[in-house]
Amino acid sequence: MFDLKTVKPNLSNFKDFKRTLLEWIAIYLYKHPDANVHSYLAIPYNPYEPKPYERWTLKGMLDLDNELKVGEEFWNFLAGKGAYQELLNCFERVGIELRPEIDEYFSKFE
Repeated sequence: MFDLKTVKPNLSNFKDFKRTLLEWIAIYLYKHPDANVHSYLAIPYNPYEPKPYERWTLKGMLDLDNELKVGEEFWNFLAGKGAYQELLNCFERVGIELRPEIDEYFSKFE
């Protein structure tokens, strides 16, 4: 189970995030007591790339190895090795193809 979050979550929300993950597991295990279930916070991309994601608000709040997936790790976990790079390639191809349309739209705001 994944709870998607913004790339820069606030410290004050982590108690609620952790509670949500635990509630999801409890509800699922109540209905499926023998299940092997995991829950994660997921951050779709790393704004600090190529440096590791090291948001200070995470320190001490989560078991980072077992409760958090960020960027490449998240997408490759979902769709297999190389999925993140393919996703980036898709965004690049679409951006190149739609560049004239995007530029035209934003020219209204100059």
